[in-house]
Amino acid sequence: FVSQWDMNHHQRHVTRYSKLGFAGNSEPSFTIPTVVAVNESFLDQSEQCSSANWLAQYNAGVMADLDFFIGDEALSHFKSSGLYSLRSPIRHGQVNDWDTMERFWQQSIFNYLRCNPEEHYFLLTDSPVSTPESRECMGEIMFETFNVPGLYISVQSVLSLSAGFAYLKSLSEEDSEDSVSDMTGVVVDIGDGAPHIVPVVNGYVIGSSIKSFPLSGSDVTQFVMQLLQGKG
Repeated sequence: FVSQWDMNHHQRHVTRYSKLGFAGNSEPSFTIPTVVAVNESFLDQSEQCSSANWLAQYNAGVMADLDFFIGDEALSHFKSSGLYSLRSPIRHGQVNDWDTMERFWQQSIFNYLRCNPEEHYFLLTDSPVSTPESRECMGEIMFETFNVPGLYISVQSVLSLSAGFAYLKSLSEEDSEDSVSDMTGVVVDIGDGAPHIVPVVNGYVIGSSIKSFPLSGSDVTQFVMQLLQGKG
C-alpha cells in the first residue's frame, strides 16, 4: 500500500485515494477512494439489543463487521441505498479512525490484491508529521490482525524523492556509485490532506525543519463548492 454526509462530504471523499499494488510492478494495481461504507442498521441493532439478549447483540455485531464496502463500491452503495453511511479513516493526512482503517486494509488485502498477508511483506506510507503512537497502531494491526511476516513504514516524502531520483537515473546512462548521497532534496507535498514541505538529507527526514500549512486541497474543494451553491 502506498496508503469527509451529504453531497459536500461525498465530493471530499472522491479526492482522496489509496494506491495498492505489488513490488516490482511499474504502476499500482488499484487506485481507489479511501472510504468505507458501513451498514448503520446493524450497528443500531447491536446498540439497541439488551444485554440479556446477548445472541441477537452478537449476531448484529457480526453482520456490522461483515456488511461494508470500500472504494468505488462504497460510493456506489452510499448513493443507491440509504442504509449505508460513508466513513473516512484519514483526515488531514493522518488516521483518526483505526477501526475503519482496519476494515479498509482488510478489503484491500483480501478482495483487491487477493493475497495471503501471512506470505507477503508490506510497505505502508505515512505522514511526515505522524506520531509514534500512530505508527505503533499500524504495526499492531498489521502484525496482530493480519499476521504479516514483515512491515516497513516509510514517510511519503522520502518515497517521492526516491521515485524521482530513480526515474532520472533511468534516463541517464551514468550510474552513480553512491546512491544514498542522491537522496537529498526538498519535497513539497500538496494534496487533499495537510500540505507539507519536507527536507530530506541522505534519505533521512529533518523533522525539525518540516513546515505545514493549515489549508489543503479538501479546503479548496469545499470553498469552491460553497461558491457554486451560493450562485445556485
